[in-house]
Amino acid sequence: MKRARRWLALALAGALSLSLLSGCAGNDTPDASASSPAPEETQGTAPQTDPDALVIAEQGIFSAGGTVIESDGTFDVANYYTSREGSTSHVDHANVLYQIPEDATGLPMVFLHGYGQSRMGWMTTPDGREGWSDMFLRMGHSVWLIDQPRRGEAGQTSVAGTMTTTPSDQTWYTQFRIGTYLGGEFTYNEGSQFPQGEDVLDQFFRQMTPDTGMDNAAGDQNIDNEVVARAVAATIDEIYDRTGQDSILVTHSQGGLPGWEVPRYTDHVAAIVAIEPGAAAAVDGEAYNAMVEQDIPVTFYYGDYIGEEFTDVPAAAMWSMMAASADTFTQGYNAAGGNSTVVHLPDEGITGNDHFMFQDLNNDVIADHIEAWIQANVEA
Repeated sequence: MKRARRWLALALAGALSLSLLSGCAGNDTPDASASSPAPEETQGTAPQTDPDALVIAEQGIFSAGGTVIESDGTFDVANYYTSREGSTSHVDHANVLYQIPEDATGLPMVFLHGYGQSRMGWMTTPDGREGWSDMFLRMGHSVWLIDQPRRGEAGQTSVAGTMTTTPSDQTWYTQFRIGTYLGGEFTYNEGSQFPQGEDVLDQFFRQMTPDTGMDNAAGDQNIDNEVVARAVAATIDEIYDRTGQDSILVTHSQGGLPGWEVPRYTDHVAAIVAIEPGAAAAVDGEAYNAMVEQDIPVTFYYGDYIGEEFTDVPAAAMWSMMAASADTFTQGYNAAGGNSTVVHLPDEGITGNDHFMFQDLNNDVIADHIEAWIQANVEA
């Protein structure tokens, strides 16, 4: 029986081989009905390139800064899987994703996100449009996108945090001046430039990222500004080593606070663009004096719905107080010989913007405004 099956298999294999040979022989004869390009149509034709294509010459990811902590005792290799004595942990670093465009003509731009965020916010928008990182790449800048220590892909921490599952979408939505939550629905401020729709909000809220070193359960935003600043400074030093260029530091919200401290730890900051920072640096403080000494140009950007006149915007008065610190800083900084400007977008005829102006429908208009400031105020 087994012998019969073997002969049957050989016969089938032979038939298959003849069939394949026959097919190949048939392919030697061109099919009159088949269309094939003439030789002159295929030779010497260069591939077509989309003129709007963004061409990246180099990209990568690395960690910068941080420290190494070690536990007491001696590591027990016999119990390597459960032993934690005499062990080390690499923690409190920044994680940096970078892209360098084919035609890099401008200074590198380093992007530092704010509270509850990661670098993702600079890279896209909740409705899938182009983010600022791509826009500034098109303008000729390399971009260096940071996940700050204890956040996102830089989650390894020397400080044990406590996560919370307490819902907070409505809180942050209101604080960010997008709108608020009334009658069981998310509302939008009048004339809002924030993209709308349930799918958009779903994407926006899923950007939120916990801080692994924060006691979230207690509501304590105990972010260590020095740890973050040192890691950002290490990133900027690494960029200088790689490119020979100083960097423009772009900060947002909570990221603005350690952003002011960065020039204390590096002298390779070309400028600071602060997007609605939690506060400006204190006049005559160490960070302020480091910026004055290095003659770093500074600009602040604030969106719409800021001021007590916006009675329907619960966070408007709070943001008015925070924005006032930029005026105090600018007055002192310019008097000390520095260069600081405060841009309120409505004064520029750009309206409807919230705390996430880089994700709004007119984010390209604001990016162009920032690039114009860079061209006018920052030496390459």
